[in-house]
Amino acid sequence: MSDKVSRRRFAKLAGLSAAGLTGSLDAAEARPAAAPRAGFPAGFVWGTATSSYQVEGAVNEDGRGASIWDKFVRIPGKIEDGTTGDRANEHYRRYKEDIGLIKELGCKAYRFSVAWPRLFPDGDGRPNPKGLDFYNRLIDELLKNGIEPWLTLYHWDLPQSLEDRFGGWRSTETCKIFGDYAAYVAEHLTDRVRNVFTLNESGRFVYFGYGIGIDAPGVKLPQAEVNQIRHNSALAHGLAVQAVRAHGRRGTRVGPAENIDACAPAIDTPENVRAAEIALREMNAGYLNVIMTGRYTDAFLKFAGPNAPKYTDAELKIISSPVDFLGLNIYAPQHYVVASDQGAGFMPLPIPKSFPHMNSDWLRVGPETIYWVPKLAAKIWKTDAIYISENGASGDDVVTPDGKIYDTDRIMYLRNYLAQLQRATAEGVPVRGYFLWSLMDNFEWVYGLNKRFGLYHVNFDTQVRTPKLSASFYRNVIAKNAAGA
Repeated sequence: MSDKVSRRRFAKLAGLSAAGLTGSLDAAEARPAAAPRAGFPAGFVWGTATSSYQVEGAVNEDGRGASIWDKFVRIPGKIEDGTTGDRANEHYRRYKEDIGLIKELGCKAYRFSVAWPRLFPDGDGRPNPKGLDFYNRLIDELLKNGIEPWLTLYHWDLPQSLEDRFGGWRSTETCKIFGDYAAYVAEHLTDRVRNVFTLNESGRFVYFGYGIGIDAPGVKLPQAEVNQIRHNSALAHGLAVQAVRAHGRRGTRVGPAENIDACAPAIDTPENVRAAEIALREMNAGYLNVIMTGRYTDAFLKFAGPNAPKYTDAELKIISSPVDFLGLNIYAPQHYVVASDQGAGFMPLPIPKSFPHMNSDWLRVGPETIYWVPKLAAKIWKTDAIYISENGASGDDVVTPDGKIYDTDRIMYLRNYLAQLQRATAEGVPVRGYFLWSLMDNFEWVYGLNKRFGLYHVNFDTQVRTPKLSASFYRNVIAKNAAGA
């Protein structure tokens, strides 16, 4: 499969071309990089992450309804190795064992997602008590082991019934039903869950699912419809925020988790930093910026032209419901930019074929990305709480004759990224925590079981979990609260 089909690549939205874009952000001040202090701030949240469809399995058990991925994986040729998430990691049965793995790492937080069709088999209507029972058991076991649950409401497993009845995210009916689902989760689980992510990676599931048909539900729609669906996903986010506020326990925090279109200056000069700041805002104008500011930028609307989404002022008010934190999924640089005297104020540079990458071609190794993106995001959107909701790397993960996995490639990736993240926190960038993707190898969407991102190797025939060398590395980082371990 080409590098054009990847887990993290997503629509370029209005940032595919710099032509016609304008920016008006305050100029960034040039400051020399501060020497990193001894470690991360006290209280820094160290965690790891999974998602429901990728690990749970048990897709036909205890009343769970079908999701769009259950249907999609059965379309010939859609999944590289022909596998499905029917079994995945059997986490539905093995969750206690897997929580033990988290505890072994020393993680104090675990980000997981709730399977919407496990709670509501048809998306709405009567809830499934056995589905709720599972997440109650999971949360209780986490807390028993001193691990804070961080819950994601939506990680792509839309109930198939909503796709059949309403066209999924094409309809605001789905948005309203998502708000009701969020209210149910908040009412029943926030007595123990204090942090809730709304939608994971709108930029991925909208474009890949409805624009080019690579992900579920696998349809290809005109750009105007894709932009409208993206707007609907932002509306769903806003409705979920309001639902959590209304039905969650006092003090429950809520925010998005987005695969931000990552922009970094090609060279650290005042002009290029300024250009990267403008680029980060405009490349993310169709989702994150409207969530954080309550408006679409003039440049976005101008670029979209007749394909711009239709919306009301009331919808923008819902979309921009205040959030408590900003979750950023950061893996690879999407764009290196330089300053330009043309309309945009920035120019994205082509990525050479020789650019270093992990065993996934799309996963370019650009550690400075995890420094620049949070730094610029905090300034653009004036947030004081950022969490790296995903970061990690696929590797070759060869099992040696002694049964070990010496994944020094993943360790190289993590060491360099975490050093740059520590650089950011040392300069006061408000990154409060980090969730490594992933706890263990799992069903990796269009790649099936072929791509491995886990700290623990999984033999999918026997379901045996084996720690990779990177698990020891991450355990050492957490224990020292410092990169470079």
